[in-house]
Amino acid sequence: MKHRVARVWAILLRVVRAMRGADLPLHAAAVTFYGGIAVVPAVVLAIRLSALVTGPERLLDMTGGPVDAVPDALGADRAVHTLIRAGTDLSLAESIAALIPATLYGEGLRRAFSSLGHASGPVRAWRGRLLVLPLLAAGPALLLGLLVVLPTAAGLLQRGGWASFGGIVVSFLVVWVALSAMLVWVYRVVGPTAPRWRIVTLVAVLTAANISGFLHGFVLFWAIPVDLGLPFGGFDVVGAVVAVALWLYLLHTLALMGYIATMEVDRSL
Repeated sequence: MKHRVARVWAILLRVVRAMRGADLPLHAAAVTFYGGIAVVPAVVLAIRLSALVTGPERLLDMTGGPVDAVPDALGADRAVHTLIRAGTDLSLAESIAALIPATLYGEGLRRAFSSLGHASGPVRAWRGRLLVLPLLAAGPALLLGLLVVLPTAAGLLQRGGWASFGGIVVSFLVVWVALSAMLVWVYRVVGPTAPRWRIVTLVAVLTAANISGFLHGFVLFWAIPVDLGLPFGGFDVVGAVVAVALWLYLLHTLALMGYIATMEVDRSL
């Protein structure tokens, strides 16, 4: 027993040392840049593909409850509604064009993982673009799966009291499962190395739990009636963009920490 505890402690120390020497802020900022370019095209593509499966009107009905549950203090509900409408109205030419910036996310992750994992040889960032395509293809399944469950969570939130707490738990679990599947693919396939599946799955599930929690914190943030334009001369749009970028930066920091942990645990074992 003592030997196992010592071994686990040694692995944890190795992970902490690797994170200290990885310059995480720089890599998280770089991935946030790629993600900022890719996130809207990826989301509208997922919405458009989902609309092809269910029909635009049916999809709008399915998103009605979750959108109503989005805080409206800072206009986040209007932004989400506009994004969903843009996705359902996306043309074929616009969908093809959206693939270019959407796959840029895979390139950013591949470059960051190559640096953090100390991969030898050229980066071959184009592989990141190709390997992220299955995630984009799975986007409708993930989105529709969320839309099947999230209306229940949204209804619980609107009832108040302990029902709201139950809604938060349901929402957290659903997002946790979806993020776990995405992180397993990203850590195991998009990265330049291939850690063992059981290690990838374990770390991805733990990382996804943290990211799911912070995502709900992001939603809560938009319920706070603060003046986002105050530090930017009254430009609310600039303040909103900066706020989103900061939250993306935090979420990518957590995701990169999970990748470092995956690589170090795999090497230790």
